[in-house]
Amino acid sequence: MKKQPLQKIPFIVSTLKDLAKLTNYSLMDFLTCDPDANKHGDDHVSRQVFRGHYVPVAPTPIEAPDYIAHSQNLFHELGFADSMAQSADFIRVFSGDISFVPVPMRKVGWACGYALSIYGTEYTQQCPFQTGNGYGDGRAISILEVVINGQRWEMQLKGGGRTPYCRGADGRAVLRSSVREFLAQEYMHALGVPTSRSLSLYVSKTEKVKRPWYSEGSRAADPDILISEPVAVLTRVAPSFIRVGQLELFGRRARKKEYPQAMEELEKIVLHLIDREYDDVIEPNLGIEKKAVVLAREFRSRLISLVANWIRVGYCQGNFNSDNCAAGGFTLDYGPFGFCEVFNPYFQPWTGGGRHFSFLNQHVAAERNFQMFCSALRPLLASHPDALKQLDALQIEFPALMQVAMEKMWAAKLGLDAFNTELFNELIVLMRQTPVDYTLFFRELSWVPDDIGPLKKSFYTDTNPSGEPIQSRPEINNKEIDERWTAWLTKWKSLISAGSPGRSNETISSQMKRINPKYSLREWLVVLAYQQANTGHYAQLRELQEVMSHPYAEQSKEVEEKYYRLKPSALFGVGGLSHYSCSS
Repeated sequence: MKKQPLQKIPFIVSTLKDLAKLTNYSLMDFLTCDPDANKHGDDHVSRQVFRGHYVPVAPTPIEAPDYIAHSQNLFHELGFADSMAQSADFIRVFSGDISFVPVPMRKVGWACGYALSIYGTEYTQQCPFQTGNGYGDGRAISILEVVINGQRWEMQLKGGGRTPYCRGADGRAVLRSSVREFLAQEYMHALGVPTSRSLSLYVSKTEKVKRPWYSEGSRAADPDILISEPVAVLTRVAPSFIRVGQLELFGRRARKKEYPQAMEELEKIVLHLIDREYDDVIEPNLGIEKKAVVLAREFRSRLISLVANWIRVGYCQGNFNSDNCAAGGFTLDYGPFGFCEVFNPYFQPWTGGGRHFSFLNQHVAAERNFQMFCSALRPLLASHPDALKQLDALQIEFPALMQVAMEKMWAAKLGLDAFNTELFNELIVLMRQTPVDYTLFFRELSWVPDDIGPLKKSFYTDTNPSGEPIQSRPEINNKEIDERWTAWLTKWKSLISAGSPGRSNETISSQMKRINPKYSLREWLVVLAYQQANTGHYAQLRELQEVMSHPYAEQSKEVEEKYYRLKPSALFGVGGLSHYSCSS
């Protein structure tokens, strides 16, 4: 693929014509189109896709779109005028109508297929055809690639209508899940965690769809009612949306020799991934077998760093299948995600996730996804035994490197120069037995307190509505807990002093506060935002967006009182808030 030159934008992008000047459709121009596709994009019925990297699809516009929000930060990074988000043409395009766009913009978008692996096991049965040829972007349609200041951005409509991969669904996203993803992507970016980004969010004033959800106050694991919800379109942005599952799809086809071009299509998707995500670290003159090995090494590094960052900020992906794992090494697909409040190593917001996708098992899930990534590359290395050995070594080394990254992260959260196993193990036991709020605890610790008084701000000692104490271990009394915390704090302070005798407490505190955020995107706060948005009012959403744009900052007293809080006891166990079976 021919590389695009660096392009400095000498103007503010304020119209679609300005935006059109920046377009460059690398995926559609370089990769192979499904030979059975309708070239005009009229391809909205579920069907098997046997070949090709993408299907041309024209998005289905939502009815009567209304502006909710846009990311001012991303707009400014891209050189977009804020006024464009509420302009009629921009709203039309990013709510699904690209039938009128100026050239060289195109009037069709694209959807991609991928394979499914769950925790390192290949699946085909969940495909409606039970062949694996029906997995893919069922309601996500990319409509644009732009190159701005040398950086490529792909813009994708989530909820933009049916594609051949829709598996019989309606192709829509509801406002509830769209608000969650809009806020989460920009919050994660503000935290410094690699992620896809949110560009804009529009809701239909008239179009609704029915979804299973929870009745008010329900504590059931599964939704118990069917509700009618407004549809919305979120535009998410990333350098690419290539998933590990996409590489797997073509790796499986090449391995099974399903058609003559299978190996060629695998090589093309790998080269395209390198061009989109790794061109700065992989030499263009290397052979494909050497490129594949370097690619695996670089992806491994990014994936390990990503998961360590997830744990650092309390994030749980919830459904970390290979098709929800970005091959570029960033956070993708905010479905059943959540942020840990009451610390629990097995925290899992999604009732269907199980322990294998729980909070402190995410490093193992990542390793399984890396195994599937390497498996997809293997057909390209079949005649290169040395490259295969190198790939094997990369996989073998994964757990040890992950452990190093995790220990480095924990040491940083604790303000230590080096990880201390005994101190850490004692802390994990205390955090569970007390129990504590994950974000509040580490933030309060970041003040380097003289005693455990400030830490108690993070302790959950109330009861939930069923009358069961959150601190549910009668053999452990408050006095004993206090004594153990005091002993732990004394040991911790001696270690931070001994490790860096020249550092003041103020310096240590400042460093820890850059690692440990003050504000967390708590689900009960997001629920308030989308419930209000359902009535056509967006003040809570926009306030939450602003607060979460500065998650490490000491904000106003009013913000602290509202957002720096323990989870209210009445909200524990409530379906759709403490847990959910889906996030449509």
